[in-house]
Amino acid sequence: MHTAILPTSLALANIAAAVTLNVGGAGGNPSNPLQYGLFFEDINHSGDGGIYAELIQNRAFQANSTDNATFAPWRPVGESTLAIQSNDQKPLSDALPYSVSVTPDDGAKTAGILNPGYWGIDIRPQVYTGSFYVRGDYNGKFTVSLQSNLSDEVFASKQIDSHASATEWTQHNFTLNPSEAAPNSNNTFSISYDPGRAKGPLGFNLISLFPPTFNDRPNGMRIDLMQELQGLSPSFLRFPGGNNLEGDDPPNYWKWNQTIGSLTQRPGRAGVWGYYNSDGIGLDEYFDWSEDLDAEPILGIWAGFYLLGPVVPENELDPYVQDALNELEYVLGGPDTKYGAMRAANGYPNPRKLRYVEIGNEDYLGDGLESYAGYRLNAFYTAIKEKYPDLNIISSTVYTTLPDNISGDYHTYTRPDQFVSQFNFFDVNSTDHQTLIGEYAAVQQNDPAKFDVDFDFPRNPFPFWLGTVSEAIFLLGAENNANAIIGASWAPLFQNLNSYAWAPDLISFAADPGITVRSTSYQMNALMARSRFTQQRPIKTDDKPGPAFWAAGDNTASGTSVFKGAVYNATAPVPFTIKFDSVKQGTAANLTVLTAPEDLSYADVGNNPVDTTTRTIESDEAGYSFELPPLSVAVLETEGDRSGPWGFGGYGGCKNGAKRQSEDWQSWLSSGKEGNGC
Repeated sequence: MHTAILPTSLALANIAAAVTLNVGGAGGNPSNPLQYGLFFEDINHSGDGGIYAELIQNRAFQANSTDNATFAPWRPVGESTLAIQSNDQKPLSDALPYSVSVTPDDGAKTAGILNPGYWGIDIRPQVYTGSFYVRGDYNGKFTVSLQSNLSDEVFASKQIDSHASATEWTQHNFTLNPSEAAPNSNNTFSISYDPGRAKGPLGFNLISLFPPTFNDRPNGMRIDLMQELQGLSPSFLRFPGGNNLEGDDPPNYWKWNQTIGSLTQRPGRAGVWGYYNSDGIGLDEYFDWSEDLDAEPILGIWAGFYLLGPVVPENELDPYVQDALNELEYVLGGPDTKYGAMRAANGYPNPRKLRYVEIGNEDYLGDGLESYAGYRLNAFYTAIKEKYPDLNIISSTVYTTLPDNISGDYHTYTRPDQFVSQFNFFDVNSTDHQTLIGEYAAVQQNDPAKFDVDFDFPRNPFPFWLGTVSEAIFLLGAENNANAIIGASWAPLFQNLNSYAWAPDLISFAADPGITVRSTSYQMNALMARSRFTQQRPIKTDDKPGPAFWAAGDNTASGTSVFKGAVYNATAPVPFTIKFDSVKQGTAANLTVLTAPEDLSYADVGNNPVDTTTRTIESDEAGYSFELPPLSVAVLETEGDRSGPWGFGGYGGCKNGAKRQSEDWQSWLSSGKEGNGC
């Protein structure tokens, strides 16, 4: 599907020469309003222990068998012993059959359980909301506490009256409100009680504790990490994966109907990245997340292929196709439909907004492509289109013949030189089969002996500046063909610094919000996404790309013009002269330039090597003149109508760039009209 590759000798040229560009005031390609977005799957404890705000690790002892059930990292309080209990006769629910049993020692004065959270708990003056279930004969008080793991200091504590029964599970609800912040995140949560008030062991299950969440959503997201995502101005959110959608092997694919409703009804599942998933972030939570970011949801549908095999045979595929239709009815159906009524009963009476569905994930890997091209893609596509003809369908791969106007998802993890060589990679893309750049990242340094990535060798631990600049050049090529590109999302999105399976990652974090790391690539993406074209414009120039690369266009809603550029491995600063046909002489513009000290500079805890400079310049008769450093990324945006919240343009003043130029993007694109960004 993609064949045009910039010649290596041109892509990697480093002789600095002046660049003069004349940007037309009409013509060019309309830009898809999505352009920049997010891709999420629960990898690197990015969901459980990450953006999902639940503070308790292993809150419900979820497992797919007794052999796999564990009470780690829970520890006993006082004189007591913990054990996993299989509640065959009286589980909390069929979905949660395991619990932890607390057996006090003879003569014990105190018993209970203690949890260290996900490598710590951030404690500050705010209201924490919690609950837990108990089964066992107990008439007394439970004490719930937040305390230091390094000292005896207790930051918040509350006693809860209990009349628990040995025959039923009893829920206990509470709030904790610390009066001061803990000096660090090395803290724990505990539940303790007087064993003398109990007759025998007590069982505990679904022990939950939440801080305040983003937009005060119940079962919601961590505020600080959602704010980091807001800083990326995303226009779409693709979920729930990723490899984690597929599952390693039967029956562990992502089952939508086991992620909805009460937490007592969510069994969780064995994730593919080394830990059990609670599925606290379920289908509804993903749509809430999209709404909270004003981002277009792109829903991934499981398509009959496990990551490690097998493939569902063609004669056994129909039930899985029907399950996908059931999922879509849950999302889009009215309350008078079977699954729409289920959604309404779960607190969402109105159908969700959904216009994009992706069938499967990376079905070109493993042994998936033959069956995907042979029958799986068509089976899902035909059934979905028949019932939901207005949905935009995305294939999980571009390496197959795509039917009708279906789009393809292109993923690339590679080295900087390879990204730079792909500046014109999308020049041959068809608008009939648009491309979603669903995952991309520079993951290894350049190697003279290996042009492309080699996964037999280590990846870089963090995004690094040379790679970041190369990614920007790759994105500039996409923006030059933005009528054929749905949008792009860097991946993976998150990394818990305490436990991760993949690096590099866009945002690194821990329990302490104060040590969150915005990578070099985060900062580049934030800059590129803040200033959007609604219309890419033709550029007249005698200069060839390399070592400088560029794209330019207009935001027809705000009346601004935008130049985006990057310089890769030049020997000296590169002089630019940019003239916009639609901009009057003397018009002011903001020039923002990102640089870093070294090719391998990277951001980590307490260190941000990216230098961001912004200055205002005015155009003269020749246009806007400036220089860009040898390894840099820059955006120049002219002054326009600044009535919107974005200031200088910023996608027509539309919040997060997510307001659509047309609710029917395909019809708008085929019309050839220039959009206004809103």
